[in-house]
Amino acid sequence: SGSGKSTLLNLIPGFVTPKNGRILLNWKDAATLKHSDLVRHVSVVFQEVYLFQDTMMNNIRMGNQSTTDEQVIEAAKKAHCHEFIEKLPQGYQTVISEGGASLSGGERQRVAIARAILKDSPIILLDEALSSLDAENAVAIQKGIEEMIKGKTVFLVSHTLSYIQNADQILVMEHGQLIEQGTHDTLMERQGKYTQMWNSYMESISWKIRAGKGGAIE
Repeated sequence: SGSGKSTLLNLIPGFVTPKNGRILLNWKDAATLKHSDLVRHVSVVFQEVYLFQDTMMNNIRMGNQSTTDEQVIEAAKKAHCHEFIEKLPQGYQTVISEGGASLSGGERQRVAIARAILKDSPIILLDEALSSLDAENAVAIQKGIEEMIKGKTVFLVSHTLSYIQNADQILVMEHGQLIEQGTHDTLMERQGKYTQMWNSYMESISWKIRAGKGGAIE
């Protein structure tokens, strides 16, 4: 936490301007591109998803205003949110509350993924998109993400190391600095920070909660 992961992601679409250095996209300096062109080539799915007081159809269509209803529905199916939308009072024409408060966190995440699928941009940024979700939602969202990232360049920020284990390149950040990079196997061989985090992660998932004397949790 606080190592600069989200800041690094925000540099790519120009949400934050670098004071030093450059962001190169296809070897072109991002600073020389129109911001509208830059944003058009980048899709973002953050941990906090904001939805507008509008129909579900229009909320998903924000990813690409020129798409048909059929294309919106197809994107929703790939993002695994079609089923819960169909159960809403008016289906895709249901107007949701400002901010999407009437939907669960997992449902809002899936709508955000549907938007990104519809946008079909070559670069995708996922910032803790699977955090704080129950197991069922996490599985559904992972399936949506698998559909979305085919043939794309993807930046995935996650504290859950199993989500990034199979990445082509893992970047380890600490105190605003890049301290390690490589594949999972390469980083494990180096016995550095990543290895420490991985061993701690593997130990934590083996923990079990049991009831002690008098019903106390141990």
